[in-house]
Order: sequence, then C-alpha cells, then structure tokens
Amino acid sequence: MKNLLIPIPDGQYELKFFAADEARNSVLGYGVLHGTHTGEGGPVPPTGNKLTADYVYHMEFEAGLVKHVTKIWNDTISLQQLGWS
Repeated sequence: MKNLLIPIPDGQYELKFFAADEARNSVLGYGVLHGTHTGEGGPVPPTGNKLTADYVYHMEFEAGLVKHVTKIWNDTISLQQLGWS
C-alpha cells in the first residue's frame, strides 16, 4: 500500500474492527481507506476523484512471526472510483 499513497497523498485508513484468535494464531483487521487522487504517479493524471474502499487483512502467525497474510479488497471498485479503469 506504500506506493498507493504517492498518487493519493491524503490517503488514510479508519480501523473499524480488530480481533485476535489465540487458538488459531491469527488476527483480523477490517478498515476503510479514504483518499483523493491528487498526486502524480497513477496510471492517469490526477483526477481529483475520491476513494472509499473497505478491506480486510487476515494474518496467521507461527513462532511469533507472520506466516501468511491474506488481503481482501475490491480493487475493481477502487480503480473505478479513482477513474483509473
């Protein structure tokens, strides 16, 4: 997501939910990303379009280290909101 903040410099997330399941060594985070395409670096010149995108991260741990990360995000809708597709 680091490079996403170049064309969307005001990008910020709102954490809506966070939970840990110690029995499964997993954590789950749900948030909403907000931002405006005002910076250079996207596939088109800055559109001024706003983005509101829900996303979920599921992280599995093993021996105190991240073993696997799954990100669920509707990138198609996000790209349409930004005017990138």
